[in-house]
Amino acid sequence: MQIKGYELAISEEKLDKILADEMLPIELIDSDFVGYQNLSEGDKKALAHLMQAGRVMNDVALEQDHPLNRTLKAALEESAKTNSHAQKALRLFNSLNGVTGLNGIDPEPVQIFKDVRGYKGRNFYPTDLTVDEFHDILMKMLKNKEVEEVKKILSARTMVRRSGEKLKAIDYTVYFAKEFSVIANELEVAAHYAQNDLFKDYLGWQAQALLQNNEDMDMLADKHWAQMQDTDLEFTVSRENYDDEMTPTVYENPQLKNLLEENGIEAVSKDMLGVRVGIVNKEGTKLILKFKEQMAKLASLMPYSGNYRQSVVSGGDVNQTMVDVDLSGLFGDYAQCRGGITTAQNLPNNDKLSVKTGGGRRNVYHRQVRMSQDKKRTVKMLDALVEKELHQYFNPEAEHIFVIGHENGHSLGPDSSYQGALGIYKHVIEENKADVVSISMMPEYVKTGVIDEKTLKEVYTTWIIRLFLKARPQLIQPHRVGDLIHFNYLLEHGAISFSAENKLRIHFEKMPEVMRKILEETIAVQLSKSPEKAKEFIDKNTSWNELHEYIAAKQLELGHKPYKDIKAYL
Repeated sequence: MQIKGYELAISEEKLDKILADEMLPIELIDSDFVGYQNLSEGDKKALAHLMQAGRVMNDVALEQDHPLNRTLKAALEESAKTNSHAQKALRLFNSLNGVTGLNGIDPEPVQIFKDVRGYKGRNFYPTDLTVDEFHDILMKMLKNKEVEEVKKILSARTMVRRSGEKLKAIDYTVYFAKEFSVIANELEVAAHYAQNDLFKDYLGWQAQALLQNNEDMDMLADKHWAQMQDTDLEFTVSRENYDDEMTPTVYENPQLKNLLEENGIEAVSKDMLGVRVGIVNKEGTKLILKFKEQMAKLASLMPYSGNYRQSVVSGGDVNQTMVDVDLSGLFGDYAQCRGGITTAQNLPNNDKLSVKTGGGRRNVYHRQVRMSQDKKRTVKMLDALVEKELHQYFNPEAEHIFVIGHENGHSLGPDSSYQGALGIYKHVIEENKADVVSISMMPEYVKTGVIDEKTLKEVYTTWIIRLFLKARPQLIQPHRVGDLIHFNYLLEHGAISFSAENKLRIHFEKMPEVMRKILEETIAVQLSKSPEKAKEFIDKNTSWNELHEYIAAKQLELGHKPYKDIKAYL
């Protein structure tokens, strides 16, 4: 079947199987949800406008991701009115939030249309731009003293297009002026109805940040956002840069890297934009804040802590807010469910001006995502791959505790100048760091009574089982590459082992020592500022052998739901 001149690459029969057996629903809140019913009438009206802002931001992310996304989505929507094949392809498109994307299992990205593939630079860069040409153009521009333009090209907030034999950068506020204007208007109307003064103030700053070509406005909006602890509503404009594989390549070219350093230019990957909307869950937030109380102490326990500044701690105070949120909408980057979906987030990232100038961070946890599970499959997986005595320690709520530690872990350790210097390896090393901070610091939470010894074993067990991979990951999947690193490291250092029947055993007594060791190695890699050492660390710890193949095959045999179907009702 052809859609807008492009032929669908997946048969209707295959789509039937995906939709029936491989898609996990993520049910967001509706108007009957108690938390929604308890909102004031003003906040309910504000929430409706925030949801509309998210829908428009989704169009922005589609444009950033692929030049054909918006055109082919509209064509699918029109064809879906009368054609079942198009209806099913549209559901897959909405799961990926794009025409193509990894599903976490297959080594190559899923392509909904024949001959419509993704690009290394997404649509941030010209789709015909090769890495070698990119580097050559930048070096010529630097030699021609076009330093400011190169800075803009390598900024997180620009779309890059050709200009003759050169490249030019277009700020997001210019490129997406039409969409940003609509979003800003929705935020201003929402601010009119919202009841909380801090939240109203933040929405005003965020609206202005979308209208002005000025990084300082993003900084001010971020700072106001990160201060909100006691609001009823949550609204986030997410800016994360995992998807851009083009920008970080500049650090792999020694000549270009030296030129950038000589001109004081830091290359920052492009931000893929998203919007999260929801209602703060006050009871869930209480647990998260117990972990916050320990962060200043944990900062002092980090390896080599005297060698770098940790932005989360200022004058002894923890400069971070944390909330548990019932979700009403996930848009843009959040809705690009390509092998996974975000369960929590710690923003702004270290490359953002607000953090560099002393602003705080905000952790938001996604209740509806973590509550969406395939419980029957979990039981089968435990029986197949885990020794019986460990089953008692598998607890999905323990994974939530691990995630709290992970998000807090992003706020500990070396800052962005160290992380960014690792080039294409920075995300793998940083996600690996956040994981090992979480697990290595768990015994400290026991000492202070935040969790007990049984919960510690549950966290260890649930996290280790989470490391069971369904396929060998690629570098563009930093969380999954991190999982492979941890699995191999624990195995090599004797913290875990497998029986003759390939069932997991955990040697709990060895966990603290082994996790401290990998944390020290990880921080040392970040402090080195060396892409070569980062690559060496990753290569050393990402071997793949018969045991990995067995676990992956068993996982697939038990069935898997790599695709996510976000169901929004408000």
